[in-house]
Amino acid sequence: MVFRDFIAMSKITWPHTQERVIAYWRLARFDRPIGILLLLWPALWGLWLAAEGFPSGKLIFIFVLGVVLMRAAGCVINDFADRKVDADVERTKGRPIVSGLVQPKEALWLFTALCLAAFVVVLFTNAFTIKLSLGGVALAFCYPFMKRYTHLPQVVLGAAFAWAVPMAFAAQTNALPANAWLVYTVVVMWTVVYDTFYAMVDRNDDIKIGVKSTAILFGEMDRVITGFLQALVVVGLLMMGGNFDLSWPYYVSVAATVGLFIYQQWLIKERLRDACFKAFLNNNWVGCAVFIGIYFHYALS
Repeated sequence: MVFRDFIAMSKITWPHTQERVIAYWRLARFDRPIGILLLLWPALWGLWLAAEGFPSGKLIFIFVLGVVLMRAAGCVINDFADRKVDADVERTKGRPIVSGLVQPKEALWLFTALCLAAFVVVLFTNAFTIKLSLGGVALAFCYPFMKRYTHLPQVVLGAAFAWAVPMAFAAQTNALPANAWLVYTVVVMWTVVYDTFYAMVDRNDDIKIGVKSTAILFGEMDRVITGFLQALVVVGLLMMGGNFDLSWPYYVSVAATVGLFIYQQWLIKERLRDACFKAFLNNNWVGCAVFIGIYFHYALS
């Protein structure tokens, strides 16, 4: 009798539990790994450049796990900040907090847990990296709220996504050379470009609900300005090549990046939602191409 009652109760509670687990998974955006990849590539650039070759397996593991955790934390706090406006945006109206599957307080607890887990991971580096990690948490927390006060939240996101670069140099060398900040600047500009493409998807909805973005700020000049920023990214990549004495595989990767940027501009030419989102996604290959160039420079040296 007791066993039958247990089975009956399990049939009732398991679907609900499963639904909740899936909701948390979606809240942390583990079902959409593109954000992990866009955050991971700069971290890998920094690790390889700082090590002037192959970093230790320990540091690679720490940074990959840290990227996964902090990207998830950033998504959670973003959905918490946007919980009152997501219902009015076509792309976000089905998110877990909006649908009621996750309560706002639960989201804050999850954000805290993810940040603490990431901090524990960083504790296995050095004191300098640990101190820098606090800046990364602050940037991740601030970004979602910036879209209420400034048209430049993409710059704040760039600062947050690029923060893995100085942390990588600190973890590898216990110092922050000037070259690290060159890489950081390149990543910030690149992030502004692809997140502007992302914001172009929601531009009409954002205007209605009063959310700010570079896509709204740039207006009809969006293609020109993103193209100009892409040109600056290429210049920055070329400067990186000179400053780090990188060889021909890296410059092949820069040429590939130029081709990808041209393709992205072609995609957004009509400013269609799906095409702009595709241009955003295509930036994964930019990060990958640059990393391949850095990797093979050291592998063939």
